[in-house]
Parts: sequence; structure tokens; C-alpha cells
Amino acid sequence: MSDGVPAGSEAGASTSRDRWFGVGSSTGGDGAAAGHEAAVEAMVGDDPKLVVVFCSAGLDLQAVVNPIAAAAPGVPMIGCTTAGEIATGAAGTGGVTVAVLGGDFSAASTFVEIADGDLFEAGNRAGAVVTQIPDREHTVVLLLTDGLAGNQQEVVRGVYNRIGAAVPLVGGCAGDDAAMVKTFQVCDGTVIENAVVAAVIGSDAPIGIGVQHGWRPVGEPMLVTSSGDTGVTELDGQPALDRYLDKAGMPAALKTDQEAVTTFAMTHPLGLRRRAAEGVRFITGADVEAGTLTSIAELPEGSLVWLMEGDRRSVLAGTTASCEDALDQLGANDPIGLLLFDCIARKTVLGPDGVAAEMETIGSVLETVPTAGFYTYGEFARTRGARGFHNQTLVALALS
Repeated sequence: MSDGVPAGSEAGASTSRDRWFGVGSSTGGDGAAAGHEAAVEAMVGDDPKLVVVFCSAGLDLQAVVNPIAAAAPGVPMIGCTTAGEIATGAAGTGGVTVAVLGGDFSAASTFVEIADGDLFEAGNRAGAVVTQIPDREHTVVLLLTDGLAGNQQEVVRGVYNRIGAAVPLVGGCAGDDAAMVKTFQVCDGTVIENAVVAAVIGSDAPIGIGVQHGWRPVGEPMLVTSSGDTGVTELDGQPALDRYLDKAGMPAALKTDQEAVTTFAMTHPLGLRRRAAEGVRFITGADVEAGTLTSIAELPEGSLVWLMEGDRRSVLAGTTASCEDALDQLGANDPIGLLLFDCIARKTVLGPDGVAAEMETIGSVLETVPTAGFYTYGEFARTRGARGFHNQTLVALALS
């Protein structure tokens, strides 16, 4: 990456050759006003090609989307509700962030409802979006899904089945401000739910993807002795919840406190050993009566898992590494913008002061490059192989 600030760069906008990336945000209480303000701020050039919307679950999403769609009529749009919004240099909740890509990009969008819980088929059909743009030297598929719909790895498998290994995937699972009840997505100005939303971005300039988590394994592994879909029934032949809390050294009283278990699990994921690296699985909840755990993706029977832990230092180290990895893949090209997908559990570990520190960390790496993103219920980053769903990571997509 060359030194200095890209030509035309401002706090919320950047241009490079014939491409531009604008970011707008608003924390206004009225959905329509917030959507309008963010859209106007993000629309920094002519010929917009893709609009991306990240919106608090506390706002009327359709009211937010209407003025954004009016500002870019006919332009492909995707978006979702969040567990917090990220805009250049800041992160918060209760607002709207809008990113717009324009100029010499190709883009298209689609959505597929998840019928009968079949995430593989929804991903498979959504992957067809790549056929809607001409071949470009660099292509990426951006996914925004309902993270509460089941095993998200099945979405990745479905998309991979359709498009193969040549096109990478990035994105995140929609949130609802950590309520874990219902999330919503947006496609082309329409609010939907229980769906896989996809956009394809094509460019003749490089695209970079970084993914890091900052968690470390603790103690000896546990064997998953009984599981199905996203539920874990037994670890080491014992009720999964009991074994999980025992391994963490937690008091027995916690095993009957549903809220306390959920809070604890937010910052104590399970690590899953893979051939090339360690995956992380977010424990979304537990059934204290049945003694079971629920994850946002499968923990297969027979796999070894570790209790994971992290702190502010390790999480921020993951932030730096993810952004730097994405930028390194641009080579000598200047970045014009980044999309960030940051897990809600990382936000919980960091706390308010740590979130501010993370924004400073990102700013120190990117300088004035505009960024937009959200806090997710899971992240997508597939650059090789058929796997690519992550938990408790920061995924960075860098555009040049």
C-alpha cells in the first residue's frame, strides 16, 4: 500500500481512480430523518452502484430505508438490523450507518427466504447473484443473514456449492441489540426477515479480506459427545452446560440462573480445532433445566473444543491484525474504504472504553480511510475451502 491519503479522501468519503466510497451516519431518534441524513452524507459522488445499510433494531427499519432508496433510485441495496453500528471513527447503538460504493464497480443484489429452515438451499439460491454482473478481475459476495435462523455454516456451504472457490465471501449475521429474539434484513428498499441477503461486488482493482479474533484456548480440550444442528447436549459424556461451567471454574449456583449463564457465555466462547486454524463458536444460550448449550453454528459430534478467553489487549490485537491483513492484500493500491463485521461478544469484552479504543486502533491503521460496519451475531469470511462462518471475530473487507 502506498503512503499518504488517497486523492479526494475526507472523513466520510474516499476516491481512487474512477471509484468512490462514502459513509454517512445518524443517531437521530426519528427513523426517516436518520435515514435521510445518513444517505445524504454517504452520497459523495455520481453513479452509485451499491448501498449498504446498518440500522439499530430500535428504529423503524422501513421508515429508515425509504429516504435512502429515494436518494439512490434503482441502485442495489442491502442491509440489516444490528447489535450496534460502526461509522468512520465511531461506534454506537440506536442509529443508522450507510455506505455507498460508486463509479467503476459492478454490483447486484438479491434475497432468498429461508424455507423450512433449509439454510443450505437459501445460500445456494442466493449465490446465483454472481451471474448478474459481468466478469471482473476481482469479485466478492457480501452476505447479510438472519443469525437466529440456525446453523450459518450451511449458508456458506450453499453459496459455495453454487459459485465454487474462486469468489470469496464476507459479511455478517443481523442483530437485534443483543435481545436474541428477531432480526431483519433489507434488499432493494424492502424490509424482510428470516432470509439470506446477498450482493456481488465486481472491480478491476484488488479486494482484501482480513479475519482475526484475539481469543486464546484455556486448559485441556473437551470432546463433543452429543450434538445436533446448533445444540450441544453432552461434553465429555456429561451434560454440556455442567461440563462447560465446571471447566470454567464457575459455581454450581450459576447452572440454574439462565440470565447469568447467557451473560457468562457471551465472553467465553468455545474454540473448535480445524485443519488450518482454530474456529470460535459463540454460545448464544443454554437450557438450564436440560443442561444443554446452543451455538450459532454446528459443533459436530466427535470434535474437540476448548474453553476460550480474551481480554482487551488480545481483542484489540485481533482488530489490528484483521485490518492490516485486508490492506496488505491490496498491494500497491490505496484503500478507498472498508466494511467491518465485528462480533457483539468482542464488544462485550471491550466494554464502552474498549470500544472507543478499538475505533482508535482502527483509525491508527486506516488513517482517514472511511469505514462502515456493524456488530454482528456471527461473521462470514471464506477465502478458501468450503468453510467460512466465524464467531467472535472482526472481518474486514478492504476496497481499492
